[in-house]
Amino acid sequence: MPRMPRILLSGVPVHHLQRGNNRGPVFGDDRDRWLYRELLLEGCHRFGCGVHAYVLMSNHVHLLMTPQRADAIPQLTQWMGRKYVRAYNARHDRTGTLWEGRFRSSVIDSARYFLACSRYIDQNPVRAGIVREPAAYRWSSFARLAHGARDDLITEHPEYHSLGHSPAERQVAYRALCAPLVDPDVAGGIRLAVRRGDVLGSAAFADEVRARLGRPISRLAHGGNRRREPFDLRVS
Repeated sequence: MPRMPRILLSGVPVHHLQRGNNRGPVFGDDRDRWLYRELLLEGCHRFGCGVHAYVLMSNHVHLLMTPQRADAIPQLTQWMGRKYVRAYNARHDRTGTLWEGRFRSSVIDSARYFLACSRYIDQNPVRAGIVREPAAYRWSSFARLAHGARDDLITEHPEYHSLGHSPAERQVAYRALCAPLVDPDVAGGIRLAVRRGDVLGSAAFADEVRARLGRPISRLAHGGNRRREPFDLRVS
């Protein structure tokens, strides 16, 4: 069955996931992570993307970002692939591909899921058992969003601004949000939506996306007798 075109719209937040080829490592050490961050910052300026949350794991990367144009994220990913992979291969004396063939993505209903997705991303190292709390992991957006640490990569989203009237209020609120892990059902929905390339949001949001695209946004499930519905989980 041919792949459905990606669901990407200007001004609509996207959960972007990219894994290492065969789930292999994509960062050998902190120097690689610094290089990736610097290239990502340059690429976001070049192609018009705002990163709102991120985490750099050993073999995959999660980004929550908003593109200014529908084609900005594919262009950014392709450019990053050339720049970063060339440098990584040269530094580690290797050849060949580093990333899986295609990045995965899902558009996010910002009013319902933006903050849940941001928490999900920042809590990734905790769920993986690497650290006991998000603040203990250096390579994520948590220090910026929860404690105000300088991070030029981060563009604050209106949903984050809704947490408080001042930076201090927003940081306190975000720390409180991230104290408990995202509900397992919500986390599962976020994972499945990005894996399948689905819309994560309400039926009304799905209708808006469908109208803007001018085409269907889901394929028939296996067997041809059921259509996948967009995810719309209750966010705690």
